[in-house]
Amino acid sequence: MRAIIIGGGKVGYFLVKALLERDMRVTLIEKDRLRATQISSELDVDVIWGDGSDLNILHEADIQGCELVAAVTGNDEENLVVCQIVKVSFKHCKTIARINNPKNMRMFRALGVDKTVCSTEVIANLIQAEMTIDDIKVLQTFDMGSMVLAELELNKSHPWINGFIKDINIPNHVVLVSILRQDDVIYPKGDTQLLEQDRIMFVCDQMTLKEMRKYR
Repeated sequence: MRAIIIGGGKVGYFLVKALLERDMRVTLIEKDRLRATQISSELDVDVIWGDGSDLNILHEADIQGCELVAAVTGNDEENLVVCQIVKVSFKHCKTIARINNPKNMRMFRALGVDKTVCSTEVIANLIQAEMTIDDIKVLQTFDMGSMVLAELELNKSHPWINGFIKDINIPNHVVLVSILRQDDVIYPKGDTQLLEQDRIMFVCDQMTLKEMRKYR
């Protein structure tokens, strides 16, 4: 697999280094000439001095033979422009964008960027995963914190108690995985009845998790 990394700052530098250690073929594009020269002297990687949003530079990096482009500069607008150019001109390439402002995540996804990474959002999700709030406990996070495996313990006031799964109001993006009832593991079906002190394992995204916490 071949990847092009746009941006040779600290994030780009260590990303390239990590990919090389995994025996991936990587080309780095960095528009600061001194920085590009420095990285070229330190790492065994093809470094191109230029603007990653320039089609000529992308062709020089052999983007036609590349499967993925990751824009990881410190500027959200620049990362978005690069990813959009790649999506429009080189449809075979997947795109990943670094996002510095969490408010931009929805916009990036709406504009077709395949994957986004926001360190602020990831850390916030990890912190939340370590905390037990209400009756829901996050057991594991996936996809850089955007998806969770969580456990809901049904207390006596929960509206789902004594209801059948086919009849209760479960948010659309919740997948029920299993029910722990004392020493038994129950795999939920439509006619499964939920009882007090049942522990329900489910998977959902972070937005749906907030919705689940409203059921009290």
